[in-house]
Amino acid sequence: MLTSFQSKRVLITGGAGFIGSHLAEFLLERGAQVTLVDDLSTGSMDNINHLLPRPGVRWVPGTVSDRRLVAELVSQTDLVFHLAAAVGVALIAKQPIQTIERNVEPTQFLLAELARHHQLGRTIPVFIASTSEVYGKNPKPNWSEDDDLVYGSTSKARWSYGVSKAIDEFLALGHFRASRLPAVVGRFFNVVGPRQTGAYGMVLPRFVDAALQGRPLLVHDDGQQVRCFSHVADVVRAICQLMLTEAAAGRVFNIGADRPVSILELAELVIARTGTAARVEFQTYSAAYDDDFEDIRRRVPDLSRLKSTIAYEPQFDLEAIIDDVIRATRGVSN
Repeated sequence: MLTSFQSKRVLITGGAGFIGSHLAEFLLERGAQVTLVDDLSTGSMDNINHLLPRPGVRWVPGTVSDRRLVAELVSQTDLVFHLAAAVGVALIAKQPIQTIERNVEPTQFLLAELARHHQLGRTIPVFIASTSEVYGKNPKPNWSEDDDLVYGSTSKARWSYGVSKAIDEFLALGHFRASRLPAVVGRFFNVVGPRQTGAYGMVLPRFVDAALQGRPLLVHDDGQQVRCFSHVADVVRAICQLMLTEAAAGRVFNIGADRPVSILELAELVIARTGTAARVEFQTYSAAYDDDFEDIRRRVPDLSRLKSTIAYEPQFDLEAIIDDVIRATRGVSN
């Protein structure tokens, strides 16, 4: 079992993404050697350019769908964080086929290669990034990891994301049951922070950008959808602590914050904390996405399992998260 990241060779798939770049910073500060692989379909070199000159960083442009590349990278690593995936509701609604292919196939290739090494006596722990979307539209007010997954019709493209990530979870847990390959699954709940883009529908950076540029904040439907927002720094600390905790292997964890806020309240908070005169405008789902789009009205995690497994308490409340995104956005703008 891992006791620290010092001198460990760590592979981060989706390493040029928002979460991947923050994870790389965290690991480098703890003495790890980090390899970042990304096909830049949604990641960006802007996220990692500041890291590339640092010792212990290796950048590999490529896709985890490339079996040969996966085999090469896995043979040179001690620990894997698998973050590569399709991201963002806007992208998923438009590209359901690519969503399924980009979520399932790379995970299958990666786990198969890790299992091969495991059978040969070289065990490489893996973290599999999943999402709160796997719960679908479960009607419970708070979601816990053993709850049923409730999806809509296959004619609704948005469910392709949750279903494909659920398959990733089944694959990871299947390998753990079959051979005890140490895999940890984390379901992320609205992770936000500096360097996140609103280009794929992420609501907080979209709101902050609009407020600072004097544009209306577009709130979908009636704005009463409830979400919980967590700072990327809190999430990175949690997933790294899970990977150092033997009891986490073979289990699924909700990762995020559990303070509910409506999207309309979030928009009003952003306007207040930017000190702007921006206003809210409402937009129908059909105008934002397509005519058959279905949303989830409430998405709040039960964090009991996470808190009983590691010493987890978010360090950023919602106001601090918004302020941090505002500072980062103003820095980019200037």
